Amino acid sequence: MMTASLPKTPIWLDCDTGHDDAYALLLAAHSPHVELLGVSTVHGNAALSQTTHNTLAILEAIGRRDVLVYPGASKPLVRDAVHAADIHGESGLDGVSLLPKPSSSAATDVTFLDAMYRALMASPPDTAWLVTTGALTNIALLFQKYADLAGHIKGLSIMGGAVGGGFTDAPMGRVEGEGERFGNWTAYAEFNIYCDPEAAQSLLSHPILAPKTTLIPLDLTHQVLTTQKIRHKLLYGDQASDPTPTPTPIRALFTQITSFFAQTYAQIFSITAGPPLHDPLAVAAAFDPTIFDDDGGERFRVDVITQGVHSQHQPADVGELGRTKVEKLAPGEAGCRIPRSVDLDAFWRRIEGALGCAERVSPLVGVSREELEREGVFDGVA
Repeated sequence: MMTASLPKTPIWLDCDTGHDDAYALLLAAHSPHVELLGVSTVHGNAALSQTTHNTLAILEAIGRRDVLVYPGASKPLVRDAVHAADIHGESGLDGVSLLPKPSSSAATDVTFLDAMYRALMASPPDTAWLVTTGALTNIALLFQKYADLAGHIKGLSIMGGAVGGGFTDAPMGRVEGEGERFGNWTAYAEFNIYCDPEAAQSLLSHPILAPKTTLIPLDLTHQVLTTQKIRHKLLYGDQASDPTPTPTPIRALFTQITSFFAQTYAQIFSITAGPPLHDPLAVAAAFDPTIFDDDGGERFRVDVITQGVHSQHQPADVGELGRTKVEKLAPGEAGCRIPRSVDLDAFWRRIEGALGCAERVSPLVGVSREELEREGVFDGVA
């Protein structure tokens, strides 16, 4: 499908900005087919104060400081917060020295719930999407407060969950000392769902929202590996075939983001081909759903396990807390869409296009090749 034929989709993005959320922000802010209504932040990859700072910094870097950012929930509905320092570092965005300090602050004119509601309701009925790439606390609170919003929006796109059982043939990773696994926080659970399983269950069982929901699980995102070849193309863009290319600062920044992510995925999950780029897939599913294959329109009932130990340290007796169990529904029954595959070439074109747009408006100044070499930007890039 040609991107030129796509209409502009209103999107509100809810995120816990870490390394892959940065790409979700990039795609939402610089796709020519997205109207980014605003951004809310949530606990998850790091504490709320840090995910908010990271979000503002990424928007600063990509030349979109005009986008309003609203801090949301700092903890789950009924549990303590859990953070992913092993994957994203203590800051949620470790290993990134080229990231500028944000020149703008988080918005405080209204609460995050009121900001989300007003922006989404201002779009015509059945046009706006709510995209979430972190813990689902903000989203659950939104629909608890504003029940009428469920019928107004076109869709809810969630990066979260893991199905397992051969749902796809994606490499799910291995952890030393464990057997087969398909979760990335426990053997059964994906991190975003595990962070606030009660919030996830309330949304995925919602009678109005569930049929409007696209769930992007690890079984899909682990097909989208940011390989060395992909990193080379994203770093150099149109200079990729030049004998001595020097990347623009924004491309160097996103290469740093990917490189740190690659190291942690290789160390923890033994996925060495490149890190999965989870979060921007949820953005793409909202404005360009045709690049995803759901095997002829499959729909699923999704239940989240809410019994078990919720812990920062993943104890041995954690059980199946946060697991997403899915049941395929009969044709015609309403349920969540869970794509099984994605057109990789089309997806990477969307990312490359967004990077190209960011290059033209980014305030980042030039950095010499020698400086970039000292910062390790070229390490691991062919």
